[in-house]
Order: sequence, then C-alpha cells, then structure tokens
Amino acid sequence: MIMTNESSVNLQEPVSHVTARPSPNDILEWHYVLEGSEGTPFAGGYYYGKIKFPPEYPFKPPGISMVTPNGRFMTQKKICLSMSDFHPESWNPMWSVSSILTGLLSFMMDNSPTTGSVTTTVDEKQRLAKSSLAFNCKNATFRKMFPEYVEKYEQQQLAENPVPEQVSLVPRQKEKSRPLLEKDGIEGLNKVEAPRDIKHHRRQSFPTWMVVLLVSVFGIVMALPLLQL
Repeated sequence: MIMTNESSVNLQEPVSHVTARPSPNDILEWHYVLEGSEGTPFAGGYYYGKIKFPPEYPFKPPGISMVTPNGRFMTQKKICLSMSDFHPESWNPMWSVSSILTGLLSFMMDNSPTTGSVTTTVDEKQRLAKSSLAFNCKNATFRKMFPEYVEKYEQQQLAENPVPEQVSLVPRQKEKSRPLLEKDGIEGLNKVEAPRDIKHHRRQSFPTWMVVLLVSVFGIVMALPLLQL
C-alpha cells in the first residue's frame, strides 16, 4: 500500500469544487465533498461521499459511494466509474484522490446511465441541491470531517432567519406602569385624601361660621341698649 503522498498532493494541488480528507482512524477511507457547478441542476449543492481504497492501492482501484441525496446517484451504493473497482482493467495507478474526484464530478454533471445511477427531473435535482447542506450537517461524521461546511450552513441559516434583537421590556413596562401609577396614584390619592380634605375644610369653615354668628349676636346684644333709648 502506498498512501504517503496522497494527503500532500491533495493539499498542494487543490481542485475547484472538490474537498477531500482521509479518515482519522483509517487512511484507506477518504471522505469528500463535491460542490455543484454553476449552470447545472446541482448548483448550490454540497454532496458528501466516501472513497474506500483497497490495501493494494495504488495497484487496485477504490470503491466510490455518495451519502447525500443528489438525484444522479444512489446513496450508500457503489458507483460504476472507469476509476472505480467496477473496472479494474481500466485503472491507472497514477490516478490520485484529486483525479478520482474530478472524474466523479464530471460524470455527475453528465446524464449517462451507469450502475448506481438514478434518473430524476431537473426540479428534483435542484430541490435536493438546496437541501443538501442541511442534510449533511445532520451527519455526525460529516460535521467532524468538514467543520467549515457546518459553519457555512449556520451562516446561511442566520442570514435566512436573523435572530430578532432582544429588546428589553423593562422600559416599556415602566412607560406603561408610569401612567397607571400617576393616574391611579393621583386619583387613588385623591379618593383617599378627599374625605380628609373635606373634614379638614369643614373644620376650617365651622369655626369661621361660629365666629360670624357670635359677632352678629354680640352686635345685637350691644345694640339693645341703644334701641331702648
């Protein structure tokens, strides 16, 4: 088995729309993500899958499968390609992970039938493309292997469903409660204090009336002698 240069080749020679990494627990198992090309029904899609290399690699071809529903290939089933273990006679030991996935992406954009392929409408492919990232992010292995795509999905979700600003209800409650306090407080205070004010007013008016009456009586009494004269 010769796999020592696969990781470095993949990083030094990145391929557009293709990301691939070996499993942390098994160097013979690689995980990949293909991004749908613009101008195709797969545009905006993120297709997660696996490549399983045999111990004899690079002298024998790998098995290739796709996990994400895509409308082109069956999921969890081996795909028949000239670069896969369906055709060991056409296998070239010089083909790397990048070469295999570039060929897979190209074949995905085609409509040629093969073992492991399915036939669907353009609308179905587009629908699956839109839901592909959400589907992938439910997969624990995908989340662990491709955290950057998980972050991309979370950003998309935030853009589509922004979190409303947390507006404090305290000021509103104060605004609402203030008129009530002012209204109820003043009216309530007036209601409570009104009898006291009336009594106080009565206490103040009663002595005045008495004073006037006494002055009048006193005046009459003082005037009686004058009237007798």
